[in-house]
Amino acid sequence: MRLKRKAATGLVILICFLLQSTVFQFLSIGSIAPNLLLIVTISFGFMQGKLSGMWIGFVCGLLNDMFYGDLMGFYALIFACIGYCAGFCTKIFYEEEIRVPLVLVAGGDLIYGILVYGAQFLLRGRIELLYYFRRIIIPEMIYTVLITVVLYKLLYKLNKKLTELEMKERDSIWLRK
Repeated sequence: MRLKRKAATGLVILICFLLQSTVFQFLSIGSIAPNLLLIVTISFGFMQGKLSGMWIGFVCGLLNDMFYGDLMGFYALIFACIGYCAGFCTKIFYEEEIRVPLVLVAGGDLIYGILVYGAQFLLRGRIELLYYFRRIIIPEMIYTVLITVVLYKLLYKLNKKLTELEMKERDSIWLRK
């Protein structure tokens, strides 16, 4: 069953990456697009725990690094850290609760934006933090949180279905010794 979960998670990551890099680039508002891979990382970290969030974040970040990054591993490290931190909130995971994931996504996107600014702009001498904050970080955070409302519900249903299948398989009389 772990293989089914990994395959489903890989498929979700791939679909979200494709949507983020194609459809949502077309639907961007003022060249701002939502970060679907961050939503996936935080959602799975929140629902499944620190280790799962870290590895899913690493894979999502690696995809970003391979296709958009200048430095291999930069986004992988950021996403892995954000996924790991989201996993700390697993203990307060309640079914059908949307407020905690929304706050986590908002905070994660804010941290992501600040770290990207710090590494890609501040170190190059561009010190317009308030401009970057107003024009890029906050609008992207709002857009990402709005998309989270829909995407989190889908990810929650998928996680619930996979968990039910794992429980059913674990309790199967054929697998008992």
